[in-house]
Amino acid sequence: MSLALTGRVWLHLAAVLAAALLAGCASPARSTAEPGQSWAGRLALQVTDRPSESFSAGFELRGHSDAGELKLDSPLVGTLGVLSWRPGSATLRSAGQVRQFESIDALVTHVTGSPMPVAALFDWLRGIDSQVPGWRADLSQVAQGRVIARRIEPTPQAELRVVFER
Repeated sequence: MSLALTGRVWLHLAAVLAAALLAGCASPARSTAEPGQSWAGRLALQVTDRPSESFSAGFELRGHSDAGELKLDSPLVGTLGVLSWRPGSATLRSAGQVRQFESIDALVTHVTGSPMPVAALFDWLRGIDSQVPGWRADLSQVAQGRVIARRIEPTPQAELRVVFER
């Protein structure tokens, strides 16, 4: 995978997080997630008017909004990247590199250029309708393991679809 492609993949994946959410590790990272909730499944982000920024990936999300870990996978590449965070720091592991940030919000903002609702994602997966400016979450199918969240602003608009198991 080329370095230019790696950066573009990370941009797309981080936009999910909501995050969050980023490109090729050679080996799995050791989990730094605190005990808490755990989800696994697939997520897809479709960015309106920017199909090159749309993507899908498998994910494992552990912990909670204050301390956790998000691992993203692709059937063709394997582990795309790992985000981990705790109060006062966040780490991005990608393509054999490690980058440090002061928070998960700073990491996501750096990668995507705008804030993403990482804390709200944990609530949405539990069926709690946390309100986030610019985002609308459809939690009507949480019991069936599905969440849809739409970013109305800032532009470009985007739709995040998550299919998950606990």
